[in-house]
Amino acid sequence: MRNSEGSKFLRSMEASACFEMRANPGTSVRRVPEPSVRQSAENVTNYERLAEHSNGQKGAETLTGQCCFLCGGELEKSVSGLFDTRFGIAGTYGVERCRQCGLEQMSPVPTPEELNRLYQSHYNFGGEKNTVYTNLREWFLSSFLYRLWIRLDGDVSFHARTGTGRLLDVGCNEGRGLKIYARNGFQVEGLELNETAAAVARDAGFTVHTCDLGQFTSLAPYDVVVLSNVLEHSLDPRQMLLDIRRILKSSGQVWISCPNSESWLRAVFGTSWINWHVPFHITQFSTETSKNLLSEAGFAAIETRQITPALWVSSSLIVKLFAKKGRPTRALRNPILVFGLLMVFRMTLFPALWLGNRVGRGDCLLIVARNPDLSR
Repeated sequence: MRNSEGSKFLRSMEASACFEMRANPGTSVRRVPEPSVRQSAENVTNYERLAEHSNGQKGAETLTGQCCFLCGGELEKSVSGLFDTRFGIAGTYGVERCRQCGLEQMSPVPTPEELNRLYQSHYNFGGEKNTVYTNLREWFLSSFLYRLWIRLDGDVSFHARTGTGRLLDVGCNEGRGLKIYARNGFQVEGLELNETAAAVARDAGFTVHTCDLGQFTSLAPYDVVVLSNVLEHSLDPRQMLLDIRRILKSSGQVWISCPNSESWLRAVFGTSWINWHVPFHITQFSTETSKNLLSEAGFAAIETRQITPALWVSSSLIVKLFAKKGRPTRALRNPILVFGLLMVFRMTLFPALWLGNRVGRGDCLLIVARNPDLSR
């Protein structure tokens, strides 16, 4: 859900593992990926060759995944009939599951050009301020009520964690999270490709870098890197984690939150589950697939737990009731409706939400992993 990560994974598509590029009918090019991380440079070169092969061919509108992004395994259909329930973007999508590792990925994936257009048109921060929605949000996030609420309902963005040291928020948007992390004791910086959002954060006094994560370097490594609802947007999540290890201190931590593909609410709401979020959520992670990915990227001491924010439950219900294909779901931005529903759900569904978390079927995965100290 983080806006800046759109541009990030557009670039990461060049290092993606496996695609069949649709061009004219009867014409396709397919490459099976090497699962080894060491082949990433070769993968970029091969993908660029495929892109050059299809340049100028009409009808090349989507990249359809034919094998698993992570392990190259065979895919099977998991879910079909999905559409954008937030912005009303045209198109129908599905989700495919890897028979080998269990990772789920969206299908089809739009081309880089189409994704860039979608993010620029619908997802990137455009300077919205002084509306009823933004004013209420700003007041709430800075209040004692918010600190109390995240302890009761779940801390999706790690806003309750205190500490010291250098912290980088990847996809920091206009700096709402930076304010909270700084208040909690950290020396904060942000990474944000949207220049409009970055300018707002800088005006608030924060250091915000506006370059791709793969190209980002820092004079000093970080103690913590935050990926709050970012990893699921990346087409190459393994490379993203490798880039994060590169800028972390030894024994530094990455904090990750993302939807849980094994959530019981996914079964309840079906295609209305808020976390399908096509065409922006490229991958869907479970506890097992997220741990496997982090281990492959070299992280250790991986801790996971689950929460089910009432806001996410409320959003799924609003989508179920109001979403129409091809139309934006404006009810998701109605503060009275959203607040009323989340209060009702938190009070009435507490036992069910708690039990779902306990049995591994919560709606959100919270992951903390450590960069190993190789000097020991």
